[in-house]
Amino acid sequence: MIAYLAPELPALSMTFVYEELYGVEMRGLSVIPISVHRPSQPVREQEALAVRTLIVYEGSKLGMLAQGLALAPLFGRGAWKALRWLVSDMSEQGLLRLQSWKLAFQFLAAVRLARLLKQHCCVHLHVHFAHVPTQIAMYASAMSGIPFTVMAHANDIFERGMLLPRKAERALRMLTISEYNRSYLERIGVAAEKLAVVRCGVNFAMRPTAPVFEHRERYRIGTLGRMVEKKGMDVLIRAVAELRDRPYRIELSIAGDGPLRSELESLARSLDLADAVHFEGSIAHSQVTDWMRGLDAFVLACQKDAHGDMDGIPVVLMEAMSQSVPVISTWLSGIPELVVHEATGLLADPGDHLDLAAQIDRLLGSVELRSRLAGQAMEHVRLEFSQDINLARLLGHFRFFGSGAGQGLSN
Repeated sequence: MIAYLAPELPALSMTFVYEELYGVEMRGLSVIPISVHRPSQPVREQEALAVRTLIVYEGSKLGMLAQGLALAPLFGRGAWKALRWLVSDMSEQGLLRLQSWKLAFQFLAAVRLARLLKQHCCVHLHVHFAHVPTQIAMYASAMSGIPFTVMAHANDIFERGMLLPRKAERALRMLTISEYNRSYLERIGVAAEKLAVVRCGVNFAMRPTAPVFEHRERYRIGTLGRMVEKKGMDVLIRAVAELRDRPYRIELSIAGDGPLRSELESLARSLDLADAVHFEGSIAHSQVTDWMRGLDAFVLACQKDAHGDMDGIPVVLMEAMSQSVPVISTWLSGIPELVVHEATGLLADPGDHLDLAAQIDRLLGSVELRSRLAGQAMEHVRLEFSQDINLARLLGHFRFFGSGAGQGLSN
């Protein structure tokens, strides 16, 4: 039995996690899904997953604290090992910092996780995101003797990357989604032998027939994501405004929702784009493929936000590429590993709406370029970012599954 731990299951933002979980089950392995929080907005199509997902932060905080204090001694030497880790971690962070005392709470929450792992006879714990879920998981691993692996993504290492070298040292392996991330983690002190790259693979059916690329009087481009600063939707709207004097017209379809929606709608009106920019709202995961196939290009104008947060390799770009939709994104983080400039897509400088406009104009102005990029992009996704290939990579790092099967599960 394998346990999967993520911040919120099943939430729309965790689609890639539960798709991976299903892929592991399809290979004959039993999986216990565990969520740190109960999702505030669960995915309606995933009710069956929601029913069987166990929740760590369940009930009152006072109740969790009491349970943790009462049950921790039952783990004997494992509890002492976890407690030594906690004291060391709190000292490293500084005892006067709130974050240190959050670690103490997570230590007590780990008692519940360790108990769940034991009750379900788990032999391995796989954790998505290297912040809070891993902080709980590493203490639970020490208590229970059950090894764990970590998948590090973006925000969890660039903005909330606390204790990363220690987490990697305690894990069997710290996996991450890009070579960019791996290099960054090495620079901050994570041992190279603890690191490996496993992509967030896509499980979308490839487009059965190639789209028709031709010159048109009107093009429909789209973007999809949460309406937050790092998605650069304001940059994209400004880029569209720069192209209004072209011999073609652009319609921009923005799918998703978020805190910046009203601000983005105001920006579109102020640039006299109210008729050209369409805010679609959230789209169900099952409808994304059809929406993408109606686009002439997909654009994701990723950038760093004011706090330094940024995307890693957005899965939505892989999804667009798998549907033979030409893509444009930015020179940021691991994105150039997926969108290889002039080979599988085009890239603009982050935050530069003029450069983005130039890349959109270049793409829409050339039938040959769109056709070539779309074909090469689909093949790149199939060979490097498909779920099958990356599940094989992932399972190779689960000790019981590979050549180390059955060795040292109490380490």
